[in-house]
Amino acid sequence: MKRLIAEFEKQSFTQIIFPHAKSDWVEYLEEAQETFVNIINAITKYQECLVVCDSVEDVKSRFKDTKNLYFVEYETNDTWARDCSTLCIEESNTVKLLDFTFTGWGSKFEASKDDAMSSAIKRCYDKELKKIDLILEGGAIESNGVDTILTTSECVLNKNRNASLKKDQMTKKLQEEFGMSRILYLNNGYLAGDDTDSHVDTLARFIDEKSIMYVKCDDAADEHFDALKLMEDELMAFSKEYGYRLIALPMSDACYFEGERLPATYANFLFVNGAVLVPTYGVKQDEEALEIFRETFPDKDIIGINCFSLIKQHGSLHCVTMNFADGVRLS
Repeated sequence: MKRLIAEFEKQSFTQIIFPHAKSDWVEYLEEAQETFVNIINAITKYQECLVVCDSVEDVKSRFKDTKNLYFVEYETNDTWARDCSTLCIEESNTVKLLDFTFTGWGSKFEASKDDAMSSAIKRCYDKELKKIDLILEGGAIESNGVDTILTTSECVLNKNRNASLKKDQMTKKLQEEFGMSRILYLNNGYLAGDDTDSHVDTLARFIDEKSIMYVKCDDAADEHFDALKLMEDELMAFSKEYGYRLIALPMSDACYFEGERLPATYANFLFVNGAVLVPTYGVKQDEEALEIFRETFPDKDIIGINCFSLIKQHGSLHCVTMNFADGVRLS
């Protein structure tokens, strides 16, 4: 029995990569670092956090309380932990770590250090690391923890990743690596400013075995309206066939930086033990989104974190973090 462990299940720790001067954050490094500190402080109230950083001494000094904090020194290209960290599966009643190939979202950006990161810091984990010969980012797939992976055709079937694999071959590969019998592809949905070719974690997320949160656009004048309506239709078809409960999240007002629309999305939230961390952007939909999370997760703390600095680099809260399942320990 093999399965891709769901993010809403119990976790051991969260991994995060801290911005540094040689990363793309350099133009507004202090602003980005402040956001990362806020995220890390929120996480460590609930569970341990492993911080990958270029200088342990410098980064550690930013925290008044280092309880639940662990540091490892490694210089990365960038800080998108979701896409270059390992994924946790359960097989034969033990957790295993799978390290897929990361190419900077289809070789758009230099990513050789990011791709090598997991092997370089594998001493931090008490589980064996298995290298998988497949280009795949963590933000590209969502698991319900039982039998289903939700993904997008635009990303996973894009020729800039695994050009030799056709859809049926990719489906088989995902089934083999993750032990999940059902692979659901969304053929619609995107966010302006997104570099990832429509990662599913910006659009639709499993919150339990039978429930999916997704971004809904009600403004017919918004450039996303048609694509997100078609995505909603696809989700409704999945719901009809498989009995999923659908929970709509609002589309954020358009956010811009230097004339470019940014991929602001409330679907990029983060599960930790006992809480859900929700990205906010300083727009009027923030409180509406937070209230939906409060209603959906009455037994969890709902923590809003301003992530405007993150979307300047075209990602958000979930993108800069990676959860490790219960059963993996920091060593």
